[in-house]
Amino acid sequence: MQIDDNNEDLDSYLINPELAMLISRGNDLLARLDAWLPPAPPRIDWRDTWACRWRKHAGMGMLMPVRTLNCPPWAALSAVDEQKAALDRNLRQFIKGLPANNVLLTGSRGCGKSSLIKALLPRYAKKGLRLVEVDRDDLIDLPEITARLENQPFSFILFADDLSFESGDAAYKPLKAALDGSVSGLPANVLICATSNRRHLMPEFFTENLETKHLGSEVRPGESIEEKISLSDRFGLILTFYPFDQDAYLAIVESWIVALGGASAEATRLEALQWAIQRGGRSGRVAQQFARDWVGRQGLRRQSPKPR
Repeated sequence: MQIDDNNEDLDSYLINPELAMLISRGNDLLARLDAWLPPAPPRIDWRDTWACRWRKHAGMGMLMPVRTLNCPPWAALSAVDEQKAALDRNLRQFIKGLPANNVLLTGSRGCGKSSLIKALLPRYAKKGLRLVEVDRDDLIDLPEITARLENQPFSFILFADDLSFESGDAAYKPLKAALDGSVSGLPANVLICATSNRRHLMPEFFTENLETKHLGSEVRPGESIEEKISLSDRFGLILTFYPFDQDAYLAIVESWIVALGGASAEATRLEALQWAIQRGGRSGRVAQQFARDWVGRQGLRRQSPKPR
């Protein structure tokens, strides 16, 4: 239909029932599609945002700010002094623009591996340190993540917690390439810090030792072992954590009680040991959990009204 300046023709065109129905159906379709579309990524102001998490929706990745931080006090992490010193020195090199190594913290569970990395954030945030947490399954997006951080005037830790890969799992390959293998490499302002209970990040089997070959006096591991070792070896700094003895466990309990604003008593030692027995072992996590319970109970007693 050709529309001219005739008002009757124009009105007739605008109120055409078929056209109105098509517009209604189109609006309905758009409303349904809108629910499936990913939300617009938030604009990150790194001056006010200390940490983000990488999240994906409908195949689209975005940085989501962390509003409530879970960063323990650096002073509360005790009985791991050697690991703290090495990690802190490497991080200071990094934020000053000096050569620094990507870090793998490995060993016994609950011994403070992830806590140490998170404790670095408030310790150096005012010096430009920021943190981006990436789940294992999202490591394939490392090139996209680092591209978004490369031109920012801040130093970023890419934090991968509790990292492990199963046999036949190819998800480790993007991480392997990012550490040392890709032609592009990591930006100078990005450092990868990962934690794992596995030294080589993958399960190891006795049968793999059968692949080892002996050529004269030379021992050559099999391909399966070489593949697994090659991933962890790309971390320049590997810090190992071991189970705590009783004295170290009690020292950690004391540190956490002080950090939480409490005061220990003679009964604390006995209760802390009983708590560890009930939990099946001594670790930094168990010590922190006991300290929270102890300080909370002492606070309730002080606040409870005395009977008349």
